[in-house]
Amino acid sequence: MIPTLFIASLIVFFMIRLIPGDIVDQMVSEQGFATEQDAEAIRHALGLDVPLHIQYARWLGVLPIPDELTDESQFKGLFQGTLGDSLWKKIPVTGIILNRLPVTLELGILALIVSQLVALPIGIYSAIRQDTIGDYIGRSFAILLIAVPSFWIGTMVVVFPSIWWGWSPPVMLIHFTEDPLGNLGQFIIPAIVLGTVMSGMTMRMMRTMMLEVMRQDYIRTAWSKGLKERVVIYRHALKNALIPVITIIGYQLPILIGGAVVTESIFGLPGLGTLMLDAIKTRDYPVVSGIMLFMAIFVLIVNLGVDLTYGFLDPRTRVQYR
Repeated sequence: MIPTLFIASLIVFFMIRLIPGDIVDQMVSEQGFATEQDAEAIRHALGLDVPLHIQYARWLGVLPIPDELTDESQFKGLFQGTLGDSLWKKIPVTGIILNRLPVTLELGILALIVSQLVALPIGIYSAIRQDTIGDYIGRSFAILLIAVPSFWIGTMVVVFPSIWWGWSPPVMLIHFTEDPLGNLGQFIIPAIVLGTVMSGMTMRMMRTMMLEVMRQDYIRTAWSKGLKERVVIYRHALKNALIPVITIIGYQLPILIGGAVVTESIFGLPGLGTLMLDAIKTRDYPVVSGIMLFMAIFVLIVNLGVDLTYGFLDPRTRVQYR
């Protein structure tokens, strides 16, 4: 995980600076007429007048950041547990991310629950009723969900109800502590949109793995013992079929985060997605780098959890120490 995080930090730091446009130009344009000396003064105050590798070392915290007010230098970077300060708001990036994180987490958890509630039952049913009308409908539904992008479904969900019934998503965020039912009502539609789109791939994988497991010898032995279908499916087949499905779910988390960026923008949810879009537009480099690095850490931790889940589902994957 450590080498991966280092490579991810390199990518997120330098890629945002390859986008055309500069934060200093935006600040100067907001101030109206400004001379070249003013622009250079702003660039120096933001620490952008030094080479990129020095900026990166300061962001990591291996080089000190000079303070012209006190004529001293201090280390203030990742190794010190900080993500720097926003170039616009002059407040810590960590605080900004933690303030927006609950919105994205709630949307992601609800979308993941919806995705599995849709994918697993349909995938299992399609496998145990192979080549029936229900199987054809389930497979077609899965392909449809894979083909249709989430932003199109989200846009249609917002546009048509507003035309037909005059309904539109709430403009202000309803906090869970203030109104739990109102908060759930605000998040459930975006979660359904994002979750159903994610469920297509999981549905296909669930069906494929169930078909493969159902052809194994131990499943035929279970059938020959006269066990009920429910016992054969859920006690003998499902647990082994879930291992590749869990892997797919783990790999979908980056897609979930990427989809949350678009979904939050469509439904006006002030989460990490909208924060990142705003930071990219304003070229707030520390905010963009902080969000992307935070997402990379989150994905790595989840993938580690997925690997550990294999040992629970299949004891043969556990490491035996002797």
